[in-house]
Amino acid sequence: MGYRYLTTLILGLHFAYLLYLVAGGFLAWRWPRAIWPHLAAGVWGFAVIAGRLVCPLTYAEDWSRRQAGEAGLTQGFIDRYVEGVIYPQQYTHVAQALTAVIVLVSWAGYLVRRKKIRASLKSLEQLGGRPDHHGEAMGAAPPRRRTAHRS
Repeated sequence: MGYRYLTTLILGLHFAYLLYLVAGGFLAWRWPRAIWPHLAAGVWGFAVIAGRLVCPLTYAEDWSRRQAGEAGLTQGFIDRYVEGVIYPQQYTHVAQALTAVIVLVSWAGYLVRRKKIRASLKSLEQLGGRPDHHGEAMGAAPPRRRTAHRS
């Protein structure tokens, strides 16, 4: 029974990865450090398609299914759960190209946003401003109040 739960968990991780692959680059627009794991996810996604590699999650799913007494896998995750379900199989290349375009747009948007933020930070530094803890521009620091000390 535990291996069936493991199989379900692995399937959930696979779907989460695909969702992250498509949309994760946009997270970097808000959280710039998120670009690094998304770059890794994008490189891995490209490698799987271009190199016709089998994802380790597919191996793990196959193993957990066999441990649960089920038949092993004869197809990969995309072949079983995405093609023919989310889009018709004959549009696989279109779906892959669309995914690549979405990822590249998210990366381009990230670069444009970072460039604007850096330019604004440079302008602020020239005006005596300061960035917040995320590197975002906050405006000039308010003047410090002088308070009278009472003895």
